[in-house]
Amino acid sequence: MSLIKLGGGALRALGYIAVAVVGAASSALAQQGPPEALTFTRAGPAPIIQSIAIQGNQRIEATTVGSYLPIQTGMPADQDLLDLTLKTLFNTGLFSDVSLEMQPSGELVIDVTENPIVNRVILEGNKRLKEDKITEEIQLAARTIYTRAKIQADVRRIIELYRAKGRFAATVTPKVTPLEQNRIDVIYEIDEGPKTGIAKVNFVGNTVYTDNELRGEILTKESHWWRFFGSNSNYDPDRLEYERELLRQFYGRNGYADFAVISSTAELTPDRKDFFITFTVEEGPKYEVGEVRVRTTLAKLDNNVLENFISVKSGQTFNSERIEGAVEAITFATGATGYAFVDVNPRLTRHPDAKTIDITFEVNEGPRVYVERINIKGNTRTLDKVIRREVRIAEGDPFNRVLVDRSRSRVRGLGYFKEVAIEERPGSAPDRTELDLIVEEQSTGSLSIGVGVSSSENFIIDLSVEERNLLGRGQFLRFRVQASSRTRQVDVRFTQPYFLGRNLAAGFSLFNQRTNFRETFSGESTFIRNRIGGGVNVGFQVSEYGRGGLNYTLTHDNVTIDQIGSQIIGLTADPLSILIPGAAPIGIPLFRDANGGFVPAGSSAALTQVVQANTCDFINQTSIGICASRGQFVTSLIGATLSFDTRDDPIKPRKGWRTALSVGFAGLGGDVNYYKAEATGAIYHPIIGDFIGALKGRAGYISGYGGDEIRLSDRFFEGASTFRGFDVAGLGPRVLVGVDGPNGVLVPVNDPRNGNFQARAIGGKVYAIGSAEILLPLPLPDEYGIRAVLFSDFGTVGLVDDAAKLLNNDPANFLDFDGDGIAETAPVQDGLALRVTAGVSVSWDSPFGPIRFDFAKILRQELYDQVEEFRFSAGTSF
Repeated sequence: MSLIKLGGGALRALGYIAVAVVGAASSALAQQGPPEALTFTRAGPAPIIQSIAIQGNQRIEATTVGSYLPIQTGMPADQDLLDLTLKTLFNTGLFSDVSLEMQPSGELVIDVTENPIVNRVILEGNKRLKEDKITEEIQLAARTIYTRAKIQADVRRIIELYRAKGRFAATVTPKVTPLEQNRIDVIYEIDEGPKTGIAKVNFVGNTVYTDNELRGEILTKESHWWRFFGSNSNYDPDRLEYERELLRQFYGRNGYADFAVISSTAELTPDRKDFFITFTVEEGPKYEVGEVRVRTTLAKLDNNVLENFISVKSGQTFNSERIEGAVEAITFATGATGYAFVDVNPRLTRHPDAKTIDITFEVNEGPRVYVERINIKGNTRTLDKVIRREVRIAEGDPFNRVLVDRSRSRVRGLGYFKEVAIEERPGSAPDRTELDLIVEEQSTGSLSIGVGVSSSENFIIDLSVEERNLLGRGQFLRFRVQASSRTRQVDVRFTQPYFLGRNLAAGFSLFNQRTNFRETFSGESTFIRNRIGGGVNVGFQVSEYGRGGLNYTLTHDNVTIDQIGSQIIGLTADPLSILIPGAAPIGIPLFRDANGGFVPAGSSAALTQVVQANTCDFINQTSIGICASRGQFVTSLIGATLSFDTRDDPIKPRKGWRTALSVGFAGLGGDVNYYKAEATGAIYHPIIGDFIGALKGRAGYISGYGGDEIRLSDRFFEGASTFRGFDVAGLGPRVLVGVDGPNGVLVPVNDPRNGNFQARAIGGKVYAIGSAEILLPLPLPDEYGIRAVLFSDFGTVGLVDDAAKLLNNDPANFLDFDGDGIAETAPVQDGLALRVTAGVSVSWDSPFGPIRFDFAKILRQELYDQVEEFRFSAGTSF
């Protein structure tokens, strides 16, 4: 029997039937696909297939190969059926070569050569892209079946990844290393090449704005050495279309309603290192706003009511953003009155001769649309349920723009995401829509290091490890350690925002704190508090914008006073008689003569002796001033909170307000009885352009009951971050005493030998502090993350109980502040004098973490206040 190799068309013309079909691939790595030529022999009718034999298979069972076959025993072996069989086996991707041969006995022999199995994928030369970023994008992986199509697709994908990073000169060379048992290693040799930058951004056709002005409006920046932190100084073709939109928005904001970008091109330099970007634009005329009208068919609202929500006025320069804002304002207003389906369409009528545009807002009830599905996208770490529980609209609900925007604000307010967007797309029917809630994850863990420079000590270091989205479940965990010459603190806090699956936050805290309130000009410490305790809290929703909470805290305070005092007694008196039991004098006995001078022990001129001891060890001091706070106390405190927040963006608000009120009651057990209340509030509003104004305020009051005075550890201490320009506890009530007498003995303040005084902070029962701020729009790209705020802090801290002012009852303790020889200043100062500071705060979201600088100028203070005109803090995130 003679064999003839012909193409399929010629075969039919000559009347041949298929006898053998041989694949064109000659090796496992050759180009795959069914052969173009078939081998046939001339005969009569197509023979009937009596049996099918499969050979050449190693890993794949014969029954598995047979399951792919469209041909079965008993069928005629005609050309079309055999051709379909060959193509089907190749399309499985399991075989690199396939041949079909019909035997005289009627047996169809199918001979296959299996594609090899990938043993491992090796990446070589990748330094700028991590291995996991590449492997998750390519098709080939360990234990997958190798095909030439997959390896070619992988090469293209890796090159695309490098181009997205600005490396257009990157090349990828694939290699295959054969192994035993039909296995292979796939190696991708990567030459990353240099980063492709932007040599120049050019504009053609612009006459109103210069090239430099337009470059400032787009994201793409020319490559310079100082932009090594940014990612916009490399060419990204996907960004180019967005740049066109940014230019349209810029011209649209400034009156050029006919502006158009004719073309945007990118040309690669011959050395493949940089691109030249060229935008060709047509600016058109500048328009002003003509007549502004509203037309509506809504029964509950008339034109005049809706016009009050429009900020676009006749005579203004045309601004497309204001028109969009007016559409949103009308949509919100109609939604608030019960119209869930509203169509707001601004009609623009141009008058080229007058260069004006009339605007008519047509407000009509739109078609009813329902939310068919809500898709959560981009959350690689945060669980879906954490996001969905913040969404104010559910699947099946009528579509409502107000609720959609509120949902975005709530999800963004979680603080877990860098960007949050909600996009609409058509559903399965005209009255159905799907919402895609797209998020971009950001670091929610932080390692913060705070460093402060003050007038009373060198540095304060605050180390805090915090995770706001633990395991993607929205849980909050913080471990804080603070160490400085003032404070040593360990603080652990945990909060579950949705306890037992309900909208009920629950948490606990444990803390151990040692605070040294060193508020003196001479550097002597006065008051040390060791506090250990814990607490539990719950929070719940009271309205869409409000939350309430309850909390309980149990603390144990051990307060010690580290201050040396002295008292004069008779020459023969017992020093222990004026001290509390267990106390002892400090140092050697001192003796004075009739003139107040010191004389040696045993001198006949000695008339009195001076006893030195801890100030609070003297019997007549134990119940007055700060000494009344010494000892160990247990505080059992129950409290409640109520807060409201209507800000448009909880991270970077432009408008809205927030307020909070907290009250506490101590006395359900323990040793301390008091009640206190604190309130905070802030309001935000745009001033002009991107200038955002903010007014903030805080106030608090605490008072004892049942005969209890407010102890030093429970009073309010303000300063540093709570009142910029002042040190920690740098303002408020003080105890002023004289120092620097002979041999270190404390002497009365009005003693002529006194050359200095101490001002010790004792805290206040009342505080009221306000801040006025203006966020400055800096002429820097947003990618730098630099913001500046002008601020003025103003307020007061004051008032203590009468027992803390008993020193004022003795004129011998008064001070001569003005140097006129008359001591008229009381030693305990607790007045509500106004303090005012002003300055600038600069923050930078650096690649290393947030950095902040506070520069403050004291405009009004008291002489005994502690100032801190510069403060620096830094941290990092993970």
